[in-house]
This record gives sequence, structure tokens and C-alpha cells, in this order.
Amino acid sequence: MDRRQHRRAGKTAVTVGLVVGLGAGATGCGGATAEGAGGDPGDRTVTLLTRAADTLRSTRTSKATTSMEMATGGTRVTIRGKGVYDYDKQLGKLTVVLPQDPAGTPEHRPITELLAPGALFMKNRGAGVPADKWVRVDTAALSDGNLVTGGATDPYAAAELLRGTRTATYVGKTELAGTEVRHYRGTADLAAAARSASAGNRASLAAAAKGFATAEVPFDAYLDDQGRIRKLRERFSFVNDSRQGTVAVASTTLLYDFGTPVAVELPRPQDIYAGRIAENQPAH
Repeated sequence: MDRRQHRRAGKTAVTVGLVVGLGAGATGCGGATAEGAGGDPGDRTVTLLTRAADTLRSTRTSKATTSMEMATGGTRVTIRGKGVYDYDKQLGKLTVVLPQDPAGTPEHRPITELLAPGALFMKNRGAGVPADKWVRVDTAALSDGNLVTGGATDPYAAAELLRGTRTATYVGKTELAGTEVRHYRGTADLAAAARSASAGNRASLAAAAKGFATAEVPFDAYLDDQGRIRKLRERFSFVNDSRQGTVAVASTTLLYDFGTPVAVELPRPQDIYAGRIAENQPAH
């Protein structure tokens, strides 16, 4: 794979002008009753997952690590993020790192992202944006509701997607970073999640439900004994710009250090870039 191909693939998820038809790859069928395993009844499994976002909100804060793996044709890249999140205020801050080029040189300075209800703010965006300015994106205007575009799925939005859980199976117990967790596998419906979501994520999830080819999203969720999400992996796919293939996306969120202090200040209006973003930047 040459340098140009790698650069184009690596920037797919972080470009504001993501002009592709979006669709979520899914398995299973909506509306069926989940079957439990290991003595965990199916109806309780679904209920536990649909309430996972509320459990996070009562926990208030945590640190978060994200990764977004993308594959199209013979190209596979991973975009990584790390930061903190306040679930009560629905505010977060992540530092997102794009892939290196084949020679090992970073393609882009790390992007600072601020996550807020209905909005995504990015600094070090590139594409002609001054280094001291932020770019603001209305997440409800994105056809994926910012589940993919930012290169990191908003942790609370990812949790709220589980409100639409239709089928789920208890896989069993395992250990994650020294903590015993319960592993669940299932399928969530984006339209159902949007109807039950908080006001801050309702419009974004509704946009994703319409923008993806199917509203069903397969997931693997790992919850601790308190019902808190420790790891959540959700899988999407969208049609590329030529509509001759699909880009597979797996978004993984790790949550830890619950109760950690979190202070997120949103940009002042004068710090938000109002100019035009350069169109010569790779969009796909």
C-alpha cells in the first residue's frame, strides 16, 4: 500500500466532510427474546443492558480509552483516543491520534476533541483551520450521528445505543484489567435507542438510524458487578464513496477509574473557526 492510500484511509473517520452513505452491519433479528446462559435469564440480560447508560450517569465520571478500527479493501487502520468523560453533564475530552504513515512518521498532530450534547469540537483539525481555532460540528447533522466521524465514538452515546438492545446473550464471566466482568453479546436497534435516549443524544442517534443502511448494530458489552460498562465494542459498516464496496468499522470503548475528577470547558464563540475548510483534504 503506498503512502497516499494510507493517508486517505487513515483520515476517513476524522474528516468533517464525510460524504458517504453510512450503514451498520448487523446480525440477528429485532424483537426476539434474548436467551440467557450461565443462569442469567434473557429478559434480565436485555434490561441490564438497556439500563447501562443510566448506571454510568449515576457513576458520574471516568477515564476512557477508545479505538476505531477501519478496513476497506486491503487497507486497515486504527485511530486511538484517550481522555475523560462526565456522564452527568455529558461532556468529555479526548486526544485522538491518527495512524502513522508507512515510514513511521505521524500523518497529523493529535486532535483534541470535546464532546458535548449535540456537538463535537475539534482542535488541530488541519485542512486550513488555524492551530488556535476549534471546529464545531453539529452531530445531529451527520449521517452517522458522530458514531464514526470523529474517529472515536462518544462514550455516553455508545452506552445509550444499548437502550435499543433487542437481542442479547450472556456469554460468561471473564477478567478485564484485573476486574471480573460479565460478557454480553447482542444486537441493538438505533431507532429504538434514539427514542429512549437522553435529550443530548436523541437527535444524533436518530440521524444515525436514518443514515445507516440498517438500524441494527451488533455489540459486545462487558459489565462489572455494579452494572457499569468496562468495555463496549460496536460494529458498523458504511458504503464507500464509489458505492462499490463497504468500509468495516469496529469501535471499542474502555472505561475505568470511575469517579476521577473531570473538568471540560467548551470553546468560547470567538475561538470557533468560522471559515471554510480546505476541500483538497482527503475525505475518504
